[in-house]
Amino acid sequence: MPAKTFEHDPDAMILNLFYEDKDDRWFPGDRHLRRVARRLLLGEPRMSGQLRVFLNLCAGLDRLGIRYRVNDYGYIAQHPEELACIIGRTFLLDKFTWKNPILLGVAAHNHPLDDPDLFKRLPVKKVVVPGPWYVDMYRPYWPETEAWPVGIDTDLWAPSHASRKTVDVLIYDKVHWDRERYAPELIELVHARLRKEGRSFTELRYGSYKEEEYQEALARSRAMIFLCQNESQGIAYQQALSCGVPVFAWDPGGPWRDPDYYPHRVQFAPVSSVPYWDERCGAKFIDVAGFEAGWESFWEGCAAGVFDPRGYVLDSLTLEQRALQYYEIARSIVRRPAAQTPERPGDERSTGLSPELELHRRQQVP
Repeated sequence: MPAKTFEHDPDAMILNLFYEDKDDRWFPGDRHLRRVARRLLLGEPRMSGQLRVFLNLCAGLDRLGIRYRVNDYGYIAQHPEELACIIGRTFLLDKFTWKNPILLGVAAHNHPLDDPDLFKRLPVKKVVVPGPWYVDMYRPYWPETEAWPVGIDTDLWAPSHASRKTVDVLIYDKVHWDRERYAPELIELVHARLRKEGRSFTELRYGSYKEEEYQEALARSRAMIFLCQNESQGIAYQQALSCGVPVFAWDPGGPWRDPDYYPHRVQFAPVSSVPYWDERCGAKFIDVAGFEAGWESFWEGCAAGVFDPRGYVLDSLTLEQRALQYYEIARSIVRRPAAQTPERPGDERSTGLSPELELHRRQQVP
């Protein structure tokens, strides 16, 4: 944790955060009714990546004692000189008449082509995206782009006792492009190799589990095979690292193959499925041949304890470290106005969050 906190710093900037996960569709406030209806029909919703970014940022700011308001449109309208930090989503850009300088991201556009005149249309000063290859893809269109990964809650995602490690491998399946090709070519090959060696394994597919299920699976697993074509940040594999679980990651590189853009609108390369990584995290492979060649060495490394995945996260991806980076990015855009009304530490106002999101946010406070 950083040595300095901001709880008693009179010059600390109070952030104005804006995040909403759903827009009204038919009439004002209908997003709340739709949320209730979905819960009744489908049960408790799964945690989205965008919501996790917002909650983890708030948790990191809380730990640092950095104050913030959430969705206080009344306040921001009365203080057009103050920075508006729009975490997401893009409908917020058109929901309000923004006159404030804006820090936008990370839960915003997939590509600058979605809004090529953004910096002319709105007072956006900087865009943050989750990872370094995304910066390289954005900057030819939006030069004022910076990488900012959200932090991982290392207290929540922590190693389990060795006695709980009853499964050799957790397979995390996030293969969604060209799945009809990669299911037999890669996924089934991984299954066959593990069965041949007598390795026990379990499997989770992206979008089909709740966080609690993933935590339990990591607690029981000695290693993880991460199958994903690319990640802007990769919160899921970083949660595994934080749990001390070494990762054997498929990192094929190549172009960004989102079918909404590739190849007719965007041809960008290279991408990565593990954009935050060093040798402590585990090992990577590019293709099927690389999996076959590298698996044994990776597994032996796990057994010998040569990896230190949690150490990597503690060094670079904690809640406090990444919240401090976000604060410094915001601070670099505008300085704290002298006329800003001081508030008591922790006296942030969350006027626009749904009750469910507010409860989620407050549960992040240590």
